[in-house]
Amino acid sequence: MDICPSLFPNRGVQHRPKGRTVKGLAVITRGHRKPEGRMTDRTGRVAVVTGAGNGIGAACATRLAADGASVVLLDRDEDAVRDLAGAIRSEGGSSVPLAVDCTDRAAIETVFAEIAASVGPVDILVNNVGQSARERMSDFAEADMAVLDFILDVNLKSAVICARQVVPTMKRRGWGRIISLTSESAVNGSLKTWDYSAAKAGVIGFTRSVARELAPFGVTVNAVGPGATATGAMEKIPADLLDRIRAGIPAGRLGRPEEIAHAVAFLADDLSGYVTGQTLLVNGGNWMI
Repeated sequence: MDICPSLFPNRGVQHRPKGRTVKGLAVITRGHRKPEGRMTDRTGRVAVVTGAGNGIGAACATRLAADGASVVLLDRDEDAVRDLAGAIRSEGGSSVPLAVDCTDRAAIETVFAEIAASVGPVDILVNNVGQSARERMSDFAEADMAVLDFILDVNLKSAVICARQVVPTMKRRGWGRIISLTSESAVNGSLKTWDYSAAKAGVIGFTRSVARELAPFGVTVNAVGPGATATGAMEKIPADLLDRIRAGIPAGRLGRPEEIAHAVAFLADDLSGYVTGQTLLVNGGNWMI
């Protein structure tokens, strides 16, 4: 793991830990697009995005960096976050790529301590890392409990572990934004992937409970629930099924990762300070609550 002093010239002398890669989970697609528009200037803010190497996570990191934040990219895919960091820097942004398993509590504690020492206190946490087990889908009665443990670790426990690293400092400083990615399947359920729906519903419950606790300290906690989004995971779905999914969405199309990132950017903004404990569904009207 290598945090380069030149990436954050306004933060003084930086500590450079020796190279170390902690293996873990990655998210879906490679590729990202330069975002459009800009909200509040986030210059001076430090943002951490988990599962940042691909898909929605990469779009969120790119969005926050474009708004001026110094973004730390966490993902098991070392090459993906290195490539994304290079792309962000080429646009004038600040980014540090780190390879880590977001379900490994000891590794996460070490990484966040190093971020605090080398980059600064975390202002914005985006809990994006997540994964379903589509290749091992099953009816409930035939479910493999090892798969359930994996799904809960990746989608729910990782968010809890990462949030615990930043909450004390956010409370002390009187400002913070925690945004966790859930799913529309958390509110409407899904066949064969009940474990994923349960884990993502847990993210909503976690979000609401912690939001109540942290509201007096100026820290907001919210969730974003994407619907069907054009990521690498969707590329694995048969074309006829994908056509049916698209036809069932009132907007008539899949979402784009950048559209999810815009929702995350709003919840990470000063302007959203009175919004907490909420789940914002970004799904083209597919599920309305």
